[in-house]
Amino acid sequence: MGADRADPAPRRRPSRSRPRGGDPARARRGRGRSVPAVRENVMAAGGGIPALRIGGLTVRPPLVLAPMAGICDRHFRLLVRRIGGVGLVSAEFVSSGQVARGIRKELEKLTFTTEERPIAIQIYGRDAEQMAACARVVERLRPDVCDINMGCPANKILKGCAGAALMRDVKRAASIVRACRRELTIPLTVKFRLGIGTGPTPVNYLEFGRMCESEGADAVTLHARTARQMYRGHADWEAIARLAAALSIPVIGNGDVDSPAAALRMLRETGCAGVMIGRAVLENPWIFREAADLLAGRPPCRPRPEERLELIRTHFAWIVRDYEPKMALHKLRTFTGRYARGLPDGDALRRRISALERPEDFIGAIEEHFRALPAGVTA
Repeated sequence: MGADRADPAPRRRPSRSRPRGGDPARARRGRGRSVPAVRENVMAAGGGIPALRIGGLTVRPPLVLAPMAGICDRHFRLLVRRIGGVGLVSAEFVSSGQVARGIRKELEKLTFTTEERPIAIQIYGRDAEQMAACARVVERLRPDVCDINMGCPANKILKGCAGAALMRDVKRAASIVRACRRELTIPLTVKFRLGIGTGPTPVNYLEFGRMCESEGADAVTLHARTARQMYRGHADWEAIARLAAALSIPVIGNGDVDSPAAALRMLRETGCAGVMIGRAVLENPWIFREAADLLAGRPPCRPRPEERLELIRTHFAWIVRDYEPKMALHKLRTFTGRYARGLPDGDALRRRISALERPEDFIGAIEEHFRALPAGVTA
């Protein structure tokens, strides 16, 4: 299922001799936020942003595609990779229980190609032994990173005491990170939120981040909202800055990165080592390329309408080729609606496609919409 790699070395648990907290000398005060000194040289300009280093993996540029369920299948990952600018792509998360039981639908989510590298596979679950078994499967596939989801706020996941629900039980979460670390030679990361948002400890991301570091995680990602917030309100970037100052491992920031400029601003203002982008890439699949231009000190170049149309054609052809009709229609509706949000008069296109039933009608409607765009419009 995974891309071919050399046989892995014998499994070993990396040293846990890292310091639990950051060195105060690493940080300085700026704009009311603690910013690691390593980034002082990039505050004034977009150029010179250092690469993100996750264990032995170098991610350049330090821009990461978020693992979005139902979105980040192999087709979407490949599209984003071919557009350019993304440093690390993530597969949609997989259930450790279903992987351990050999459920075919779940195992298919683990399929990736060499062209997609570097790639992270994200796993979730509540049982340490089951998560360790899933980590062994991931290890055999040899992606570039294994990520543990401890931040999903969906009720279905929370009711199973997985995802962000694990932030209520730091000891259980620690046992999961520890068990997975023992099974992996590839880099291990953990994604979590500010906290569950309710109860006696609504926010505990600093404690949680220190736990991940002490149990051997090579990096962490913080979505700077609570689970209760879901995707509402504003992400607390100051929390990202505090976590980056507190840990010795890289912190990847996530939340409210809705434009290329926001990616650069998050790096500057928080001192995080990398930026993860999720929902914004659905409306603008070129956001990574544009953000990479900004990080390199170049003016970003918006895609031409014909470039956007060609991407949609390619994506939809892959969907129709590889999915059974019912799933293909679901995917086409999902992605047409998302792509339309980045188009002039996209509301009209969304209304039109809501009643379509045949795959060929989707691309026909989109091509007609593009033909009607005024000359010179950049979609």
